[in-house]
Amino acid sequence: MTPAESLSCRRSDARDSAKITETLFITVIMPVRNEVKWIERTLTQLVTQKYDPERFEIIVVDGQSTDGTPERVAKFVERHPNVRLYANPRRLGSAARNVALRHARGDVVVIVDGHCELEDNRYLAKLASAFDRSGADCIGRPQPLDIPGATALQRAIAAARSSWLGHHPDSYIYSSEEGFVPAKSVAVAYRRSVFEQVGTFDERFDACEDVEMNHRIDRAGLRCFFTPEAVVHYTPRTTLGGLFRQLVRYGRGRVRLARKHPETFSVKSFLPALFLLGCLAGLVLMWVSSWLAVAYLSASMIYGSILVATSAVAAVRKGELSILLWLPLVFVVVHTGSGAGEILELFRGPSRHLCRQAVQTQT
Repeated sequence: MTPAESLSCRRSDARDSAKITETLFITVIMPVRNEVKWIERTLTQLVTQKYDPERFEIIVVDGQSTDGTPERVAKFVERHPNVRLYANPRRLGSAARNVALRHARGDVVVIVDGHCELEDNRYLAKLASAFDRSGADCIGRPQPLDIPGATALQRAIAAARSSWLGHHPDSYIYSSEEGFVPAKSVAVAYRRSVFEQVGTFDERFDACEDVEMNHRIDRAGLRCFFTPEAVVHYTPRTTLGGLFRQLVRYGRGRVRLARKHPETFSVKSFLPALFLLGCLAGLVLMWVSSWLAVAYLSASMIYGSILVATSAVAAVRKGELSILLWLPLVFVVVHTGSGAGEILELFRGPSRHLCRQAVQTQT
């Protein structure tokens, strides 16, 4: 075979592969609330995907936004037949996902939040290809927080969250290696058959609803294929207060997950709560004994040293010494926010509202 014939064959194979891939109908689910700053950019990146527009749809579900988000989405609905908008009176992300699922026509569905960066206009094609070549039930992908035009604080959050000290040690969300992994922390795209087998999102969760769903997928023995080719960049919080509130929600969700699925409990998951309780108890106990005071101050110095050392390494790896002053503060907010959420949920216990919903779900 001549080089020209070989090249022609490769092009033909690529065209055939593309045709096979684009037969997969994809539903993009976008749960949104007050995303007016980012929604137009994210939707533009979706509607301009290099994928047959008749083979994918975008379902935006708005949780009673007050900033004009629905009006921005409505403009896309007018111009693009494959974009639709629905209301989410409950305002929860889990409820929004279920609203979209009731209207979805896709062979597979993928969750895309309203503040994402989809820099690759072949994102949907690569997602479809991953399903095609892996045969998996769901697809996972990295979720870095690096975005163009980020502030120094946002860059610090991105660096902190991708380091060993800033996210759950069992998560693959910052991995760069392709292969089969547990769905737990990374699955975002699912075949329709997955929901028929394990059910839809649990609306008792206002955070970690995706982790809870993915746990049921793992428990059912379904397979998740992780591919860095389908990477999506998320926008970090713009303030330390916003980051703290986000991590409180995650912490509460982690406790709710352990209540529903006790097998998910691990000491590693609840280290933030233990850390915060230790800090608070130490402040009291250090006045009881000089030995306890020395132990508490020594532990605090060790923690501070770890923060400084990890921050320095993260800043050097990013090549941005300007974020070095922010990084220790970001780590502290991540740890205390997660811990506060876990403690608040543990002491609050299952509310009557949640218990009532559980009964309704079972019936």
